[in-house]
Amino acid sequence: MRTSRTLRVLVVEDETSTREELADMLAAMPEIAEVSEADGGESAVRLLGTDTFDAVFLDISMPGLTGMDVARVLGMLSTPPAIVFVTASESHAVEAFGIGAADYLLKPIRAERLAEAVTRAAAARPDLAAEPARDELAVVQIETGRHTVFVHRDDIHFAEAHGDYVRLHTEQDAHLIRLSLSYLEEVWSAAGFVRAHRGYLVAVRWVRDLRVTSSSGLVAATPAGDVPVSRRHARALKERLLAAVRDEGR
Repeated sequence: MRTSRTLRVLVVEDETSTREELADMLAAMPEIAEVSEADGGESAVRLLGTDTFDAVFLDISMPGLTGMDVARVLGMLSTPPAIVFVTASESHAVEAFGIGAADYLLKPIRAERLAEAVTRAAAARPDLAAEPARDELAVVQIETGRHTVFVHRDDIHFAEAHGDYVRLHTEQDAHLIRLSLSYLEEVWSAAGFVRAHRGYLVAVRWVRDLRVTSSSGLVAATPAGDVPVSRRHARALKERLLAAVRDEGR
């Protein structure tokens, strides 16, 4: 089992400032042992011919060999590194996941989203997988008068801030529990819960579609009801939904 600071990664990006910024962000992460850089597809292929990497963070639109070209070369290696595409457009997501990408990041890159991509890259390589974290609140115990109700996390479609409490919505019911939404976001992030709005977390697995309504603007539709999606959190939610579609296809 690999431990922290063992990942050797390669950043492939033709824009110098973007490449250096991404390399610096990766180098600051506890899982990353070493970061190398390549300023294009050709230099990346040369490096890959003489060195080995655990993960490659790969721009798509580059002169000469594109990121997709490099990814196909990686696929021919006996032990290919995990691929994380880094791009400014969502248009290549289907193709990227079709060739086995571990994740798909949209520029500009946010630190929390990059950390998630590193986790996915490690998970894509069984020899890099870390010890699983303790699964907190997989079942929520709720006291209601003389009754105790046990709610399975997988049955919760979304969570809504309600003063000092959080209201947990399942398809058939809603339950109030004295917890903060920020705490639930922290412990349930790995289980697929994403901040959709300042006052809401939504379970990606229950989102059926995103749509714009006249009364609430953009919402994530779940069987338990519509969840408002703020402009601030819309992109991160879309990224997680794309990743979920990728995972289902595997």
